[in-house]
Amino acid sequence: MKETATFHLEIERFIKAPREKIFDAFTQESLLKVWHCPRGLKVAEASADATVGGAYRIVMAAKDGTRHAVGGTYQAIERPDFLAYTWRSESGPAADSTTLIEVRLTERDGGTTLHMRHTGFPNAQSRDSHRSGWQSVFNRLSDFVDPEGSAGVVAVFGNPRSSYCWTVRMALAEKGVKYKLVPNAPRTPEQCAVHPFGKVPAFRDGELELYETRAILGYIDEAFEGPSLISSGGVTARARGEQWISVINCYGYDAMVRRFILQNLFPRGADGKPDRAIIATALPEIDMQLGLFDKAYGDNDYLTGSSMTMADLFLAPLVFYLGRFPESKALLDKYPSVLHGHEVIRARPSFAATTPSW
Repeated sequence: MKETATFHLEIERFIKAPREKIFDAFTQESLLKVWHCPRGLKVAEASADATVGGAYRIVMAAKDGTRHAVGGTYQAIERPDFLAYTWRSESGPAADSTTLIEVRLTERDGGTTLHMRHTGFPNAQSRDSHRSGWQSVFNRLSDFVDPEGSAGVVAVFGNPRSSYCWTVRMALAEKGVKYKLVPNAPRTPEQCAVHPFGKVPAFRDGELELYETRAILGYIDEAFEGPSLISSGGVTARARGEQWISVINCYGYDAMVRRFILQNLFPRGADGKPDRAIIATALPEIDMQLGLFDKAYGDNDYLTGSSMTMADLFLAPLVFYLGRFPESKALLDKYPSVLHGHEVIRARPSFAATTPSW
């Protein structure tokens, strides 16, 4: 096939795996079924006749059951260096356009440089719509062929003692996602390089970078397999979950962390002691907030019912830290439902696996 348009896409990735293994992942039917779709989708069907002129077809399925099929024919097969194949969607706006994909694999530094050139797009919009999809597909390829698995592309940047960093790490553990922890402190040059405001955490999945914990958890929940982090109890339960996340972020963090926990951990008052005036403003608010959470729990194990959600992951680190200080522990002792909910989440492997050293 000849390139019929000037619009093309080029992506280069270094993957820590032999090029023979990567080449086979592109051409063997059983392996295509494992990885060849963006995050958040699954390969429902795959077939491949990896010979020049042979056909392939991949059907990708979303969680809601929606399916998207692509297919084409192999134009060149030169194991383990190079392959080329046509690409055409069976539905949607790209169904009228056949494009060409060329993949070249080069050994480098104990791994492989993958260079993909995707040509023949009819316009820039069509080209650009494929970029993030291919980056996500290559994240899954790296998960599959790199011995480190998802830790080869997924990273969390931030101090592990940060409650928000802890929340993200618990979410990844709940999903069974391996990752690298880069223990940057807030506002350091290293953290500012991945978070424009210098806060923690920041998150990376291949070429994708995210910050703000709720956004990161939303991505983790949709992109990776494993138990859902959103309530299955219907629209009301989901709304309640978002409400509690907002309460924690907008009110709980300020009173519990900024004005109480950090005052005790890093005293800035006279003679190097905690500033009692600031703490005095925080304690009544913490008491009120714990009362709200206690009522929300009721007889349930989790904030929005019988299953754990993001809201529980946001709250768990705060309750843990409040339990470390006599004043706040006395407040917690007033709210048995909060204490019960905390004991339930402490028993989860994700909590134990991510608890920072105190």
